[in-house]
Amino acid sequence: SDDKKVIMNCDARGNPVPTYSWLINGTIVDTEGDFRYSLIDGDLIIHNASEAIDYGRYQCRAENSIGSVLSRDALLQFAYLGAFSGRTRGAVSVREGQGVVLMCAPPPHSPEIIYSWVFNELPSFVAEDSRRFISQETGNLYISKVQPSDVGSYVCQVKNTVNNARVLSPPTPLTLKTDGVMGEYEPKIEAHFPQTVLAAKGITVRLECFALGNPVPTITWRKMSGNIPKKARLRKSQAVLEIPNIQLEDSGSYECKAENTRGSTAFRGQLQVYTLPQWISMINDTQLDSGEQLHWESRATGKPRPTYRWLRNGEPLNSQSRVEMVNGELIIHRLQQADSGMYQCIAENKYGAIYSSAELKILASAPMFSTNPVRLIATVGKDVSLECRPRASPKPRISWRKNDRRVQPSHRIMLLRNNNLRIINSSRSDEGSYVCRAENQFGSAELTTMLLVKEPMRVELSPIRVEVTVGESVVLSCKVTHDPSLDVSFLWLLNNQPLNTQQEGGHFEYIQTQSSTADLMIRSILLKHAGKYGCRAQTSADSVLAEAELLVRGPPGPPGVVIVEEITDTTATLSWSHGVDNHSPITTYNVQARSPVSLGWQTVKTDPDPVTGNMESAMAVELNPWVEYEFRVVATNGIGTGDPSTPSRAVRTKEAVPSVAPANVRGGNGRRHELVISWEPISEEFQNGEGFGYIVAFRANGTRGWKEKMVTSADSTTYKYRDETFPPLTPFEVRVGVYNNKGDGPFSEVVTVFSAEGGEEPREPPTEMQAFAISSSEIKVMWKPPNPGPGRPQGYEVSFWKDVEQEETGKKKRTTGNEMTMLLTGLEGNTQYLISVKGFNSVGQGPASSPIKISTKKNAPSLPPGNLMWIQEGNNVSLSWDPVKARDNESEVIGYKVLLRQEGRGHSQVMRTPNSAVVLTLPEGGTYIIEVRAVSEGGEGAASAQVRVLTSSGKRRLGSHSLGGFSDLRMCTYVLSHFLLSLLFAVASS
Repeated sequence: SDDKKVIMNCDARGNPVPTYSWLINGTIVDTEGDFRYSLIDGDLIIHNASEAIDYGRYQCRAENSIGSVLSRDALLQFAYLGAFSGRTRGAVSVREGQGVVLMCAPPPHSPEIIYSWVFNELPSFVAEDSRRFISQETGNLYISKVQPSDVGSYVCQVKNTVNNARVLSPPTPLTLKTDGVMGEYEPKIEAHFPQTVLAAKGITVRLECFALGNPVPTITWRKMSGNIPKKARLRKSQAVLEIPNIQLEDSGSYECKAENTRGSTAFRGQLQVYTLPQWISMINDTQLDSGEQLHWESRATGKPRPTYRWLRNGEPLNSQSRVEMVNGELIIHRLQQADSGMYQCIAENKYGAIYSSAELKILASAPMFSTNPVRLIATVGKDVSLECRPRASPKPRISWRKNDRRVQPSHRIMLLRNNNLRIINSSRSDEGSYVCRAENQFGSAELTTMLLVKEPMRVELSPIRVEVTVGESVVLSCKVTHDPSLDVSFLWLLNNQPLNTQQEGGHFEYIQTQSSTADLMIRSILLKHAGKYGCRAQTSADSVLAEAELLVRGPPGPPGVVIVEEITDTTATLSWSHGVDNHSPITTYNVQARSPVSLGWQTVKTDPDPVTGNMESAMAVELNPWVEYEFRVVATNGIGTGDPSTPSRAVRTKEAVPSVAPANVRGGNGRRHELVISWEPISEEFQNGEGFGYIVAFRANGTRGWKEKMVTSADSTTYKYRDETFPPLTPFEVRVGVYNNKGDGPFSEVVTVFSAEGGEEPREPPTEMQAFAISSSEIKVMWKPPNPGPGRPQGYEVSFWKDVEQEETGKKKRTTGNEMTMLLTGLEGNTQYLISVKGFNSVGQGPASSPIKISTKKNAPSLPPGNLMWIQEGNNVSLSWDPVKARDNESEVIGYKVLLRQEGRGHSQVMRTPNSAVVLTLPEGGTYIIEVRAVSEGGEGAASAQVRVLTSSGKRRLGSHSLGGFSDLRMCTYVLSHFLLSLLFAVASS
């Protein structure tokens, strides 16, 4: 750099905060005495750096009161580029066709430089091609075959890659001899890579090879053992083989070959890839007692294989009587306090070194206990362990005494390896004060444990086994007999896992009636609640588990996957496997099918019928031919119907002749001399095969032969026949049949159709048009027919579009006949629309009426009625809710609609009320679902949350639970509101 300042960074972690020093070539850098050096934190700054004094390898040392470590070393080099010798270079003279090498002879430099050649004068540089090559190894310019255009002056330019300095050599003239032209000769390799190339793993390697010769030689490459890597690239007309990201497998012998029509020659060299050391395992911070043995092992990979050195506090560690160092292993016997410090393992080969650091701490302390004294409660007949775990270094000697007398080991009292005292089958006589004494050369300490032995606890859970049906409730009662001086706590488990009532949707409730009794109430039981329930009672002395089994009967689980065994045109043989019956035998199976044209899953007829619960196969019958079906099976038992099986794979029934004739065959309209015949198309479900079409047969009344015409499109609904010979309104007998690739199907009944009357499209628009907004999404349109005249309408088309849109983007809707009204639906709320009407007939459309403007009403309220509260007294339900407040862009609420539906039925009863409260009387014996919606001019608002009510004679009773688990305060508020609600209705009825 211009200011000749060098900054090298060093940062270490440590506690206490470390201090720093630096070494150059192993010698301490005098950062205090030499003004050229500055030390800021760990960073070394060298001012006015010079190669003579500062070139070398630097290392940073970090140290604190624990020890010191060395960083990896860094090489400081100085970039420079000398000048070429000023001596004049002699001319090089060759024959035309001869090869030549122009020497660069670069000046002293560091580090690498880039070579180029100037031809005659700047900025004309020599362009490399198959005939000319500049070696970036030697800097020389090679011309394989000289031409007259090559004659001139050549200057070698070198550029330093660090400081971008450039220097030019003296010119070298190249001339041609006049004594003739050089004939053809075989190639001679003048530039090539070294015999042995050493490359670091991961770098890009460039191998050079260039030859002189006439004709110009071509260069080819090969790897002697295997193929050249796919990632390799050829550069400079194949004179350079470039291999990026070199790996160990790229090592080997490479050959370049130069050849022309006169012969060939080759050069072969070895590419060797080396790798810097890399850690496989490193040392870690370790704490050991004095007198113990340290065993550290470090392992590293590298090519060549690394060797290992060890440092302690930055100084070399030598082998001695207690210290062994072998292949990355360090063993120190009989550790002493002086062995504490920072250790480093260095793995190195000739290409680099890596460091691993760790702290060794030698512990030395008197025994100490964290808690003292200790109170321990045991149970009669159970084993008990008295702990003795002092912190001490080295390990202390341990002794036990009870009530001031030394404890003697016996068959019942054992001193364990971990120094704990274990008492087998404890009794009341074992009560007392136990003292553990620990001592080493630094001191001693004692731990007193007061042992109390209590009578065992007994737990009873009832009932032990209970069977219930889905939806029922049960209470499990847990009673404990225990020492009254101990507090007891309860933990409930399901299948050995703690039971979390908060995550179970209100099905579970803990009830503790007294200190020794706890109940678990399970409401509205589901199948997943079956299993093994446990009540664990715990005291400070004991923990006892009692278990009970809950078996839940419910609808069956889904049967196994349905397999289609055989398929015909109208039947499918199915098989499945039994699902779980959930403790109630399966009575029947219901087979269902689904096709692309069906409305969801439909029950199909089976053989046998019914399919009983012990069967695992059946035949689905009366299917439609050539329809793709999926099948599934649903099981039923005495409790109810379960979930369906996984559907079968989709299968298609076989083809068959069509069996359904077209319906609603009719005709009329059209132009003069036309017979128009129309029908309702046969849906794909009943086409029974490919190649489906229609046969249209017709004959004039009173004639014998039928004319038949084939209509090949399955979607066709109309056929037109034209004959200039028959007059208008000629009666024809018409029938339409069906066919497919399997054959002809049935014809429809014969109907009479008249040929066209002839005429023209309507001439006048409809009159007296009116429109009324019904709601936020509906507008009713009314009109009267056009004035009498030619072109009588057969129907009307209503066009409607938003005021901000063009008519072309609007929608159109036609009447089904000569109706004079239409209800437009699906409109946007609070929006202005334009509406016009035109008549049409078989000939065409008439003119449209002038559009009228009409706006839909504001949208219905978006908020549902909230905070529904209800009280049930027998079959009467008093229901109230918070009034709904419409937003500014919504219609005002004018009342409420209460919908009442019995569970399992689709029909709803509707009650309207202007108030936010209502009293309902429900029929007995069922579960009813109630919901409320606000009503406005814009329509009905969003539905409230559903209320489920069970009437008194139903299978399940809610009782007080029908209040939804209200708190006492909310219950009080609710009962008061109910009272006021009842009073309101009494006044209203009177």
